[in-house]
Amino acid sequence: MRNVLLVAAAVFGLTSVAYAQAPAQTKKGPGGGVTPNPLIDRPEIRVIRTELLAGAVRAVHTHDDVKFHLFLPITPGIELTVGSDKPVMAEPGQAYLIMKSTPHGFRNTTGTMGMVYEVFVKEAPSTASNGQPSVDLAQVLAALTAPAGAK
Repeated sequence: MRNVLLVAAAVFGLTSVAYAQAPAQTKKGPGGGVTPNPLIDRPEIRVIRTELLAGAVRAVHTHDDVKFHLFLPITPGIELTVGSDKPVMAEPGQAYLIMKSTPHGFRNTTGTMGMVYEVFVKEAPSTASNGQPSVDLAQVLAALTAPAGAK
């Protein structure tokens, strides 16, 4: 859990760096303008930078394969709906916690491309010898600061 919090703290500090980078080449994503760009996919954690074309909507969905995930807006204008709560304008630099199996969706309310990071903490993390999840913070940070479109 400590490593997950470190990852989240690092993401807050890197949001402005990521925002300044050139976005990935715009392409039609699987959700009608929603393009998930996997940065890390390990047994214990998955990190995605999701790009949304102007006006794109990520339909309401759930994640049943994770304990929780953090929704971290990079650009302004992303509206987030979680469960039966009223939609909120998700602010860049803020973190939104979404628990396992909670219905949620989001949309880009702007006329330009929007981006968010999504950090998924999985159910069965591998553990280091000290019993803590073996999340390589350096790898997470490198993925979050890589130029858009780089793997």
